[in-house]
Amino acid sequence: MIRKTTLALCAPAVLAFAAGGAHADLDLREIRLPPGFEIEEYVSGLRNARGLAIGENGTLFVGTRNVGKVYAVRNPGGPGQETIELASRLLLPNGVAVRGSSLFVAEVHRILEYENIEQRLGEDISPTVFHDGLPTARHHGWRAMGFAPDGWLYVAVGAPCNVCDSYATIERIPAQGGEREVYARGVRNSVGLAWHPETGELWFTENGRDLMGDDIPPCELNHAPRPGMHFGFPFCHGTDIPEPDAKWAALGECASATPPAQELGPHTAPVGLTFYTGDAFPAGYKGRLFIAEHGSWNRSEKIGYRVMMLELEGNEVVSYEPFAEGWLRGEETLGRPAYVIEDRDGNLLISDDHRGVVYRVRYTGA
Repeated sequence: MIRKTTLALCAPAVLAFAAGGAHADLDLREIRLPPGFEIEEYVSGLRNARGLAIGENGTLFVGTRNVGKVYAVRNPGGPGQETIELASRLLLPNGVAVRGSSLFVAEVHRILEYENIEQRLGEDISPTVFHDGLPTARHHGWRAMGFAPDGWLYVAVGAPCNVCDSYATIERIPAQGGEREVYARGVRNSVGLAWHPETGELWFTENGRDLMGDDIPPCELNHAPRPGMHFGFPFCHGTDIPEPDAKWAALGECASATPPAQELGPHTAPVGLTFYTGDAFPAGYKGRLFIAEHGSWNRSEKIGYRVMMLELEGNEVVSYEPFAEGWLRGEETLGRPAYVIEDRDGNLLISDDHRGVVYRVRYTGA
């Protein structure tokens, strides 16, 4: 339900971080990109950097998961860059989104709104509660969130388990606030939502279940063009892998579920995704879908730790290939891409919660 309750949070702190910053564990020249692209540390010192959003005046907002903070970065990457700790002691504030002059922050159990945020940076800002009553379970409780072209606010509600029949939905809230409704079911754990720039239809990542082995099940990219679709969890994984636990397998058959638009690598842990709409990259990149694969945590040989690029023809995925990789050196983790968005100049921004930075990828043609 909607409540306009004013919350008293701690005053924001201004943090003195440089725009760059050397990290001995990773030389960015190790990151492999297509010819003509370059990567740089855009903003550093953002401990556990996760969700990304850009304000009307260019402020970069960064959510976190484990440290409970939200950052605001004025003039990111430029002279006079200033990082402000906008909020702290929040409950897994992973998801951030901007609509008009307001910043929205998703905690596990509620969504906060910071009105006229860019005009008030550096002040003691008290948000209102835009929506509360979300499930309180922390397991898969860090929320992905985003505004659809029609104004509805979508939020992922992950299953509080490895395999069970609880939650596992994507839900939506009217633009003006109010009661939320279920949009999609059978979604184990989505932490990335995006809308196709031409059709306005929802695409989302999904993390597959654990403990079935190194190579199954796949993680997923899913497409939900209408409400009421079911994506198979907990009785089906990937396109056609039945759940081995008879208790959950009895809930349905794979043939009754919507298959993924693309099976991704097993245990790659896809997180944020975005469609490219800018003009800074070569024309062939327009409409491509970029997915940050955060990387495996329970596989005998690590996989993921990269940004993948997918090409679509209509609603069909026709290619799935690496765009940026090199954050995994053998079995050594050098970085973990988390979220990816396009900045106002058409460059790609990538958060890395392992190193606490946001990268910028530009096309220079060099």
